[in-house]
Amino acid sequence: MREEEIEKLRGVVRDCVSKHLYSSAIFFADKVAAFTSDPADIYMQAQALFLGRHFRRAFHLLNASHVVLRDLRFRYLAAKCLEELKEWDQCLQMLGDAKLDEHGNVSDTKDRSVMYLDKDAQDHEINISAAICFLRGRAYEALENRAQACQWYIAAVKADPLCYEALDRLIENHMLTCSEESSLLSSLQFSPEDGWLSSFYTCLIKKQDKENVVEAMFDDVEKENACSPSSDSSFNGTLKNNTDLLACKAEYYHQCGEYQKCFELTSLLLEKDPFHLKCTLVHLAAAMELGQSNELYIMACNLVKDHPQKPLSWFAVGCYYYCIRKYDQSRRYFSKATSLEGTFLSSWIGQGNAYAALEEGDQAMLAYRTAARLFPGCHLPTLYIGMEYMRTHSFKLAEQFFLQAQTICSSDPLVYNELGVVAYHMKEYKKAVRWFEKTLANIPASMNATWEPTIVNLAHAYRKLKIYPEAIKYYEKALNLSTKSLSTYSGLAYTYHLKGDYSAAITNYHKALWLKPDDQFCTEMLTLALAEESRCDPDSIPGLIS
Repeated sequence: MREEEIEKLRGVVRDCVSKHLYSSAIFFADKVAAFTSDPADIYMQAQALFLGRHFRRAFHLLNASHVVLRDLRFRYLAAKCLEELKEWDQCLQMLGDAKLDEHGNVSDTKDRSVMYLDKDAQDHEINISAAICFLRGRAYEALENRAQACQWYIAAVKADPLCYEALDRLIENHMLTCSEESSLLSSLQFSPEDGWLSSFYTCLIKKQDKENVVEAMFDDVEKENACSPSSDSSFNGTLKNNTDLLACKAEYYHQCGEYQKCFELTSLLLEKDPFHLKCTLVHLAAAMELGQSNELYIMACNLVKDHPQKPLSWFAVGCYYYCIRKYDQSRRYFSKATSLEGTFLSSWIGQGNAYAALEEGDQAMLAYRTAARLFPGCHLPTLYIGMEYMRTHSFKLAEQFFLQAQTICSSDPLVYNELGVVAYHMKEYKKAVRWFEKTLANIPASMNATWEPTIVNLAHAYRKLKIYPEAIKYYEKALNLSTKSLSTYSGLAYTYHLKGDYSAAITNYHKALWLKPDDQFCTEMLTLALAEESRCDPDSIPGLIS
């Protein structure tokens, strides 16, 4: 056949692929390869077979080619076929031997003659080395060698920052600590036109910073234009309403404890893109915190109908049952989600929490420890292990796990709050004050009712240290956030009582009893305060507030 006829057939193959007519693509690609025996045409045939899900046949074709070990495209596609066939050891063998230096750079130990013979390569394509590193990471992760998988994912992102899948695996699987994520991001070499991508990646990982810092990062990304100011492109859109960016912002609101803002944003996003699963997970978490059982029920029904094979669907069912306090049914559905996907962190945490609510401590610990092993970069499983130890009054063990959680994520205020609580229980009140103050210093957003218990705990600690003015100050701060807390009014009343200000004590005991009339402590202390006030010199008694 003439060259122009062959080229026409190649165009037919490409068109069939673009129209997802894979059987047609396989048919014509086979004829082109038979006419030419050109490696590029053999590769095109293998590509068509791969897209048509004929993985074993595609691998045989590539493996029979004399260039499979010399052309990285052939080697990579052959390894991709083995990935689809779940033959992970053979996949690693096909990719060849390689090692990483201390900086995460790849060094081949053999096959120095390897070439990349892609005639149609584009200037802005993703580096083939990055794709190979990512595939190595996938293979090691499937073989449960998560340490090696993490190293190869890092190598993939370093080889080419455009390899988003590798960064996504590192973040979603919590393979790195907060400091390691920041260090990785700072080491990436972005091209000048990819400045927007650097800002976007920053938003993905830095969700524990102060509110003004994070909001500024989001503003920078939202204002990024589709092109540089010096270019003459007609594209003038921005990422302000981009679904991925808004989902990232919603996740930040959730981590800050701004559950209502998070819920409102995810609700808007799901109206725009109902099948955005990452946003759906954040939406479920916010609905859980707000006690939105009706919303959870509707979401669970829709997810099970649309995605019965996805763990997220059964996780949503578990969330609904947990929200209505049916913990036994809840943990069954969380368990079903983990059976579908063993690396679904939220389900492991949910399963542990359900067992803890049922006071089945051993089973809760098993779920938390599994999560801690699978997700070494996530501090939450370790934090929950500490909480479970604290529930059983093993305070020293609890403190050890809280400190371990702090080393993984040093910016989460909840960790410092739990350290303060355990120090308070061990009667180390000065240490408790220090931890509670550090909690308040690390709150990323503005103070809200979520942190009212921390302020009350700090006031309690100051009261134990007999520093009554500071205790009173923090009790009053807590009342500015919530006026319906029995412990705040009773603590404030008791502090005034200890200070000898019986009038103020009596007033606050009354306020506490208005919230809970049968509270034994406040009833007894009110009686005592009234008796002590009556014994005082009438001229020195301050006027009671009516």
